[in-house]
Amino acid sequence: MQFKLGDFVRFVDENIEGYITRIIDKDTIGVTDSNDFEIPVQATKVTLVHGEIPDNDIVSNRPAVVVPEAQFIKEGIYLGLITDQHSSSVAHFHLVNESSFQLLASLTTEKGDHYKGEFAAIVPAHSTKKIYSAQLGDIQIWPKFKLEILFHTPADVEPKDAIIYHERIKGKDLSVAKEEIALLKQKGWLIRLDAAEALIDADKLKESFFKAR
Repeated sequence: MQFKLGDFVRFVDENIEGYITRIIDKDTIGVTDSNDFEIPVQATKVTLVHGEIPDNDIVSNRPAVVVPEAQFIKEGIYLGLITDQHSSSVAHFHLVNESSFQLLASLTTEKGDHYKGEFAAIVPAHSTKKIYSAQLGDIQIWPKFKLEILFHTPADVEPKDAIIYHERIKGKDLSVAKEEIALLKQKGWLIRLDAAEALIDADKLKESFFKAR
């Protein structure tokens, strides 16, 4: 079984359980117990107690909810970064959708010349999905994200252009103060993915230029 950061596991041969807080290599993981002590252990020596149910199916059979256009929210797509509630050394990346669109999202990580598909799913309107986890202390070696997002809605609303976010998160991105992320009910860092481009008013620009002279 392939484990991931944040999974709750129990040791097979000992009465110990805790959360996975480090992936050491392909065979070894670090498990932090209730005493906040991280224990290196072979992955074959633990078993999953409970975990997040995967939601990686692109096709959803749930009925679509038609939102009146007057109440339709067209903006508010973020990459939210929060620390794990059990270990502050683990960071979780969430796709935060404050809009009324359904999002069809895909995340691929790039490290050197290697690529890995990490996440692909539908993110319903006004909801979040965890798309990636990493050690907060390893920020200097985090992979580059290639996050692609399509917009969908059954409502009579013109869909927006796709978002392609191809960036590497840097320390300066986390140098600002945390803010409350309502949908996650936790403070964290937010990176806006659908920020509208600033429009330049040519007349006002010309007016300010002559005033300055």
